[in-house]
Amino acid sequence: MEILLAIDVGTTSVKAGLFSPDGRCLGLGRQEYQLETPASDRAQLDPEVYWQACLKTVHTAIGQAGLRSEQVKAVAVSSQGETTITVDAQGKAIYPALVWLDNRATDQAAFLADRFGREVYSRTGIPEIIATWPACKILWIRQNEPDVFKRAYKFLLVQDYLIYRLTGRIVTDGSISCTTLNYDLVKNSWWTEIQDAIGIQTAQLPEIVQPGTTVGTLTAEAARLLGLTTKTCVVTGGMDQSVGAIGAGNFKPGMVSETTGAALAIQATISNPMIDQSKVVPVYYHSAPGQYLFVPVCPTAGMALKWLRDSFFQDEVQSAEAEKEDTYDRLTALAGSIPAGSDGLVMLPHLMGAFSPEPNLQARGSFTGFTLSHTRAHFVRALLEGVAFMLRRNLESIERTGIQVHEIRATGGGARSHLWNQIKADVCNRPVVTLANEETGLLGDAILAGVASGIFQSIEEGCNAMVRVKESLPPGADAEAYAEPYRRYCELDRQLFDYFKHSSSPKA
Repeated sequence: MEILLAIDVGTTSVKAGLFSPDGRCLGLGRQEYQLETPASDRAQLDPEVYWQACLKTVHTAIGQAGLRSEQVKAVAVSSQGETTITVDAQGKAIYPALVWLDNRATDQAAFLADRFGREVYSRTGIPEIIATWPACKILWIRQNEPDVFKRAYKFLLVQDYLIYRLTGRIVTDGSISCTTLNYDLVKNSWWTEIQDAIGIQTAQLPEIVQPGTTVGTLTAEAARLLGLTTKTCVVTGGMDQSVGAIGAGNFKPGMVSETTGAALAIQATISNPMIDQSKVVPVYYHSAPGQYLFVPVCPTAGMALKWLRDSFFQDEVQSAEAEKEDTYDRLTALAGSIPAGSDGLVMLPHLMGAFSPEPNLQARGSFTGFTLSHTRAHFVRALLEGVAFMLRRNLESIERTGIQVHEIRATGGGARSHLWNQIKADVCNRPVVTLANEETGLLGDAILAGVASGIFQSIEEGCNAMVRVKESLPPGADAEAYAEPYRRYCELDRQLFDYFKHSSSPKA
């Protein structure tokens, strides 16, 4: 039996999965890592961590599946977007990866916004120039690390870096590169005026190919390290949001999915990238041919819950480990004991700034309205509700473009929580659909690998074969109860927007 391998690199972990063409997951590996955050506006990582974690996860998946190496027909690679890796002429990383959460390039973003702000959306689908985008990070390196900039041969994204380590070729695709600020979304080419402004040549960026392209086969060294063969072909997947949409069966206009992982992201498939006349909803290049995505992103969702767990629930962590239970299950059980609206407690989950629907990198998290009667359980519930409120606000922004949202396909680690899914259904007043395979990023990669290697004739055929619905949760009795808490959330977000925008946050 021919097997498909998927590798997806997230913000805090790498995952690898082995799939049969009927959608069964035969083996799954995951390797977590901790970001380096030397200051409140910085997030970075040694690029070698990505590669070593990739090797470990693939070995774990293969070990679980018990396969022969020659059965692995193809491997597709996807990753988080925006994280910027600088390599020299030998392909060696010469500076820490500047993770997408990193906001050190604020001054550089302001400079580029002054020059290109009026045309940025029509060129890139990006609503506002902020420090997240790699073009800003590259300019920061040029101005603050001149020796590194002088040695820089290529500026890569995480997917590009891993594909280089696997094949020896330096390529990218529109799906992973569409939020670099260097990429022209409509023309599917590099935006040369930006390169001139940040002081690089187009040759310092990878060759652009289509998502789902076979780049080559594994090098002898990569095959040896992975325990595979040099006959295994390597395929571009795209940004994790795009491949995750495919893994959720979201590949044609009218479909909407959401991912609650470290971040919250919404994916709405569209054919025309410029239908938002207000120019506020981010547009991505889809990994499905000929399609685009609205992708509002909120930086901290599951990551906010992880912060709450690690900071205030170490007793539950230790107890859960001792009893071989999941700590998040314990936290959501606590939240389930609290009524909708958290007895007036409201949370803004902007722990690393806000992106959508209004960008504000200075935004910060806030718990507001707690009294002596509130317990830890209230804070968990308020966090789950805050992310759901964020989801609703962005869905409303999408609907203002004329897109109708009939149901929401929930993916990512957050989709494991029945309570969180029900809160989202109640807050958004729409059914939330979960999937039999929650690893939709990996599944989307596997579908792309299957199409590239000839197992499937199209993405639609691959989705029909591999994507299965688990359950649909309709809005429940609490849907009406969330009207007032949602109004308070929106009001608090508006009231604090200018406060955060014009307040200088101290460096950590």
